[in-house]
Amino acid sequence: MPSMTSILGFSPFMPYIVLIVGFILLIKGADYFVDGCSSVAKTFHIPTIIIGLTIAAFGTSAPEAAVSITSSLKGANDMSVSNVIGSNLFNLLMVIGLCSIIKPLKVSGPIIKRDFPICIVVTAIMLLMAADCFMNGFTASVISRIDGIFLLAIFTCYIFLLIHNTMSARKKYSADTHDGEDGEIKTMSTGKSIICIVAGVIAVLAGGEFVVDSASQIAFSFGLSNTFVGLTIVAIGTSLPELVTSIIASFKGENDLALGNVVGSNLFNILFVLGIASTVSPINLSGITDSEFILYDIIVLTCITILAYVFSLVKKNITKAEGSIMVLIYVCYMIYIVIR
Repeated sequence: MPSMTSILGFSPFMPYIVLIVGFILLIKGADYFVDGCSSVAKTFHIPTIIIGLTIAAFGTSAPEAAVSITSSLKGANDMSVSNVIGSNLFNLLMVIGLCSIIKPLKVSGPIIKRDFPICIVVTAIMLLMAADCFMNGFTASVISRIDGIFLLAIFTCYIFLLIHNTMSARKKYSADTHDGEDGEIKTMSTGKSIICIVAGVIAVLAGGEFVVDSASQIAFSFGLSNTFVGLTIVAIGTSLPELVTSIIASFKGENDLALGNVVGSNLFNILFVLGIASTVSPINLSGITDSEFILYDIIVLTCITILAYVFSLVKKNITKAEGSIMVLIYVCYMIYIVIR
């Protein structure tokens, strides 16, 4: 069987074809994965907000996980970390922004009191890891194996917190779930659900392999860094599942699913994806071409996370005007990335 390198080198257009095929596999794989997991979850009457924060968030973040972990295994840590940063920025600014433009997003109490503050703290932790390395002249790891294990420990604690809160308020959440979830979550037989989950995981892993190799090849051919490609093409492409899921949920009035998907995805990206990637292969700024820019990108991500929280906190919803501001910020930031 020919290697990926030989396939990409077969034709000058082949990397672009492989990139498109990779994105299709990522998106469809995540779609099947979410449908399968959501169907199983509905059987046990799991609340909508929990589906958004866990199953939908983890499922739609599977492309980011595949790309970042694959990048880490290949030693392309700049693609790994920039993909997480770029995806989180896209989720906060474009996904939430577009959803609120379609229909103002009402923010539930648990997201305001628990999930958004945790997301801010976790993003700040990532910033501190990067800033520590910056202050030491890029001589140490931005995220070491110990840091990665620490992130995974926080992720485990967060999951247990969700489970505890769900069990303590199950009756209230169950009532909310039955009010409008039937049109959103597909119900399938257990066998079909398992097939969807397994097929989705396989497609996502294959898509991640295709995207990493083809995007790296394209970046090299144009003299671009993996950091640039990770922040733009790969980040946007792997965030499409979050965008589609949240927009559909917004159209159907499932605000908890839309916002929970975004906040849960961002937490998953930092804690699990970056945690696993750095545990597999420590991420060193000294080995990244755009190391100083990555630090600035994390600072921007931290500020944007706080801004999104302020928008949701002030009126307990995110208005169309605020959504428009968020989309405009993302467009401006993309222009900055291109010209820098």
